[in-house]
Amino acid sequence: MDRGQPSPQPGAAAPGASVMAPVRAVVRLRRRVCLLRKRRLLPPGAGPDSGPREPRAEPHQPQFFTFDGPAELPPRTPRKKRRRSRMVLYPETARKCRPRAERQSRAQRCLLLLVAIVGFQVLNAIENLDDNAQRYDLDGLEKALQRAVFGQSAAVGRIVALLRDYLATHVHSRPLLLALHGPSGVGKSHVGRLLARHFRAVLEDGAPVLQYDARHHCPEPRSAEDCREELARRVADVVAQAEAEEKTPLLVLDDVELMPPALLDELHGFLQPQRSHHFHNAIYVLLSGAGGAEITRFVLQNASRALPPRLDGTHGARAEEELRASLRALLVREHPLWQAAAIVPFLLLDKRDVVNCFRDEMAGEGFFPEQARAELLAAQLSYYSVAGREFAVTGCKQVVAKVNLL
Repeated sequence: MDRGQPSPQPGAAAPGASVMAPVRAVVRLRRRVCLLRKRRLLPPGAGPDSGPREPRAEPHQPQFFTFDGPAELPPRTPRKKRRRSRMVLYPETARKCRPRAERQSRAQRCLLLLVAIVGFQVLNAIENLDDNAQRYDLDGLEKALQRAVFGQSAAVGRIVALLRDYLATHVHSRPLLLALHGPSGVGKSHVGRLLARHFRAVLEDGAPVLQYDARHHCPEPRSAEDCREELARRVADVVAQAEAEEKTPLLVLDDVELMPPALLDELHGFLQPQRSHHFHNAIYVLLSGAGGAEITRFVLQNASRALPPRLDGTHGARAEEELRASLRALLVREHPLWQAAAIVPFLLLDKRDVVNCFRDEMAGEGFFPEQARAELLAAQLSYYSVAGREFAVTGCKQVVAKVNLL
């Protein structure tokens, strides 16, 4: 060492020592980190100082995840497909259950059989209904009524519709009660006679048809109790005959407004459910002049609407419903019998209908039905003149008497 240079003091550090100390610390930390990494990758018991030994095979120890490529992974053996057997073997002691496919096929066959049976029954029932309705020839009845009854097309259509619905079956829970109401001479009694004649014709000899006229069968001197017993006996005989012959009886009762209350009570008793089922299969046609004033007022008030004598269209149907409702309310006050009745109003006849009545009666009596002569006879009757229209006061009541004078 040169004498000119100052010697380092013993307590002072060298100039490069301050730089090398951190470097050595970093190197030691790096070596320690590498050692720790190697220990984590090696299996337990193997260290950096231990010699090469084979790792123990522990099948239940999890394998560490490595970043090996797909080529280094062992090939995966394909799973062998199991072949399903179609045969189902049942134990000898267990309960056998059919396969699901066979169960469905059996259910389908049963369903088809059930549908076929129901369809056959429905077809048979429809044929029976047609046979029972054709037995009474309701189409012929409608044509006969439309041809012989003038000015009452709406009433005739309602009567035939009610008969068609009722006669579709033979067994019923209650009888059919038709109540034909209207003023004198509008065709109520004529319709009753035509119904009785038609039923006698289609049901052949011994037809269960009863025509009862209160004015003839129960005159004024006779007691009401005797009339009641006679009416009950007549109705019972006709109903029993119809039940034996499997037919529907027709009972036409005229001039019902003249019947005493005892006879109305007896008629009302025929409609009660406690009666024998023989009385439920019957058609009662009640011809009455009760409510004639109400119908006359209705026709005259609606003459300007061109409703009478035929109720056509929606407005006419609504007006007819109102008329039937007012008639029912009026008749129920007199007797509860009318509560269960199907009311059919007969309207007033205008002059042209009266002329047709004259022509038909003249042809029936052997006279030539001349139009001018029929109009001359019709002019001799009385009429209501409303809104330029003429409605006969007595209808066709006096037509027979006028023709007999020719």
